[in-house]
Formats: sequence, C-alpha cells, structure tokens
Amino acid sequence: MKDYIINTAAFTVEALYRFFAFHWEVAKRLVRPPYYPKLIWEQMDRVGVDSLPIVVLTSFFTGFVLAFQIGYALMRFGAKLYVGGIVSVSLVRELGPVLISLVFAGRVGAGITAELGSMQVSEQIDAMRALATDPIRKLVLTRFFAAVIMLPILVVVGDLIGILGGMLVSVMNLGLTANFYRTSVVNSLVFNDLISGFVKPIVFGGMVAIVACYFGLNARGGTKGVGDAVTRTVVVSSVLVFLLDAFITKVLFLMGM
Repeated sequence: MKDYIINTAAFTVEALYRFFAFHWEVAKRLVRPPYYPKLIWEQMDRVGVDSLPIVVLTSFFTGFVLAFQIGYALMRFGAKLYVGGIVSVSLVRELGPVLISLVFAGRVGAGITAELGSMQVSEQIDAMRALATDPIRKLVLTRFFAAVIMLPILVVVGDLIGILGGMLVSVMNLGLTANFYRTSVVNSLVFNDLISGFVKPIVFGGMVAIVACYFGLNARGGTKGVGDAVTRTVVVSSVLVFLLDAFITKVLFLMGM
C-alpha cells in the first residue's frame, strides 16, 4: 500500500511537471516569430466557422429553456417583466462562456488531439523535427492563436442567439412584446457584464488548445492511445473550464466587476 501511494504520488508529480513544462515551451515561442499566419487563418476557419452550427443550436435552446424556467418562477410573484434582463445577464456573464467552451472542448479539443495524436503515433512529428521544423511553433501555436481569437467570437454569437431564444419564449408564452424584451435586455447589461463575458472565453480558448495539443503530442500506443488521449483532453478541459471560471469570477468580483 505504501509503495502504491509513493508510486502514484511520483507519477502525479511527474505528469504535472511535464504538463506545465509544455506550457513553458509554448510561452517561450509566443514572443518570437515566425507565426505562420496562413496556417492560423486555416485553423480559425476549422475551429470557428465549422463550430457555428453546434454553437447556435446550443445557445438557442439554452436561452429558450432559461426564459421558460425563469418566466415560470417569476410569474408566481408577478415579476415576469424581468425575464429579459435575467436571461441576458445570465447568458453574457456565465452560461454563454461556460457552455460554449464545453462544446468547444468536446468538438475542437477532441479534434485537435485526434489529429496530433495520429501524427504522433505515425511518426510524422518525428519527421518534422528531422526536417528542422518546430512542431510546437507550427502545430501548437497556430491552433492556440486560432482558439483564442475564435472562441470569444463564438461566445458573442452564442449570447445573441440565446437572447433571441429567450425573446421567442417571452413573446409567445409570457405575453411580453419584442420591443419591451429588447429594451429590458439593453437596460440590464452594463459594461462589466461584457468584460466578464469576453475575458472568460479568451482564457478558456487558450487552455483548451494547449491541453488538446499536449495530450495529442504525447499520445502513445497506436489507435487505442489516441482514443485515450482524446478522452483525457475532454475530461481535463471540462474540469479546467469550471476551475478557471470560478477563479476568474472571484478575481473579477474582487476587482468590482
């Protein structure tokens, strides 16, 4: 039992060291060109534009259900007029960044790990190094920049679609007018809400890209190893989204935002 605990602790420490050492290697290359802008543009199309359908669906039904639940609860107190404000603030500050980041981790993060993992087990990464090409600069940084740029854009689109879903319920089921709903949304949102909703997806996007690339480049054991790496990417990214969300929310709260 004692040996098992020692071995587990040693393995955990080594894994954390390699994980953060990879972050350091990426950070060192952030300030030095080249940046491969053409590859970044291609990755932005893959991780951003191709993710729009699932983001739109997720956001619309989130706003739709949220308006139903909040409207039903507020109707008991005669306060259904506040549905638009509560839906918009909830989506912009919290639900939009977190839910869309989870979808992003499941779709984009898993895809990146599968792609890089397949290149790793087929020794294409070793071939790149033999040709004096830095895989971190060419494969990791391009995906990192694409994710950091595109996830905030996806969240903004998702927030608007979610608010639109809430308006549909408010007009069709709660007896509010579209003009009143739009006015309550505009009056409820303040600058700090927009800052909170924009900072989170930037951090989440970078985290998902780094985690996905790390597990992809460290995949071992053929197709089974690639599958295990994809699973680890989705699990670790999802957990880190919640941990970072709690941390950022606390920091913004202390800053009065």
